[in-house]
Amino acid sequence: MTPRLSIAVAGAGIGGLAAAALLARAGHRVTVFDRFDAPAPVGSGLVIQPVGQAVLDRIGAGDAARELGARITRMEGVESASGRRVLDVAYDRPGGARFGLAIHRAALFRVLLDAATAAGAEVVTGAEVHGVRGPHLGTARGRRGPFDLVVDATGAGSQLSPLMARPLAYGAVWGTVPWPQGTPLPPDRLTQRYLAARKMAGVLPLGRMPGRQDAVAAIFWSLPRSALDRWGEGDIDEWKAEVTGLWPDMAPFLTTVVGTADMTPARYSHGTLRRPWSPGLVHIGDAAHRASPQLGQGANMALLDALALATALEGATGDAALAAYARMRRWHVRLYQAMSAAFTPQYQSDSRWLPVLRDRVLMPLSRLPPLPRLLTRLVAGDLIPPLAGETIP
Repeated sequence: MTPRLSIAVAGAGIGGLAAAALLARAGHRVTVFDRFDAPAPVGSGLVIQPVGQAVLDRIGAGDAARELGARITRMEGVESASGRRVLDVAYDRPGGARFGLAIHRAALFRVLLDAATAAGAEVVTGAEVHGVRGPHLGTARGRRGPFDLVVDATGAGSQLSPLMARPLAYGAVWGTVPWPQGTPLPPDRLTQRYLAARKMAGVLPLGRMPGRQDAVAAIFWSLPRSALDRWGEGDIDEWKAEVTGLWPDMAPFLTTVVGTADMTPARYSHGTLRRPWSPGLVHIGDAAHRASPQLGQGANMALLDALALATALEGATGDAALAAYARMRRWHVRLYQAMSAAFTPQYQSDSRWLPVLRDRVLMPLSRLPPLPRLLTRLVAGDLIPPLAGETIP
């Protein structure tokens, strides 16, 4: 039987709260440190794939998340100029068991926070972590500890991670809006429209927010980094005209967007730590690996990292446990990083020939067996085992 550890989790995001819940349920003493004065989510919507939902079920949060989120059965995209369908991935046959769970970050945050605190984790707010020295944390509230292990779940802005990620050329602006009555867009699909790869608009049904009954959606619009830097200076009406010119069906989703502040810029980067741990410190989620959200795997990777860490600590301690965590996740992370790097330029880039290759070669090929099944498994997150040597029930 492995000993009970004193564990500090830096960051109350998806990976941090999932790790706190799993580790506290395993009997460890867990304290979560977060920089906000009160725990709060950041961002709009995301999709929890089947492998991520299995982690939520493991910590007892799956049913609550599914009650709030929207079931996504298909992802589809159309090139506006040609009218060609250039993205079409179904999770399962009609009535099948697998689906993506689209959910607002506030809803996911709520169910994860409830799971972590119910498991016995303590949450300390107003305590941004800015360093680790031996067994102690340096926080905005002073030195804390000692701890047997520090889990860095502070995301892409981590001050603890040595990861030097490569900025991606394109990002996006995101917003959360009411789901409009009478829209022809299906409430069970991620729907996107493209102009070559230079422009991309999307609508993602999200279910509902905690404490509310009305349905909401995430809307997004792709932009190069230089345009993202100037987003707040732009004319919102000109932008809305550009969006609806590309995709008229998106107009009802834009009625509540009255200023650039209603849409949040998101910048992306790509990189992976070769060794996501050092003695007494382990990195998970975006602190360990970052990629474009094109495959919708970011939150799932963080959930899987949390499960791998908790699993590794069941059978070992110290460096041996952290090395086991890294081995469990190595090949799954590498595969999805590589696939993200390959797919992203086809949908977000200034390339002229990649969209042609996508539309005229790759899309027709994707309809030929066994590729539809392989694409489904790629999106679902289980093209290869998510935890090497382990089974996720």
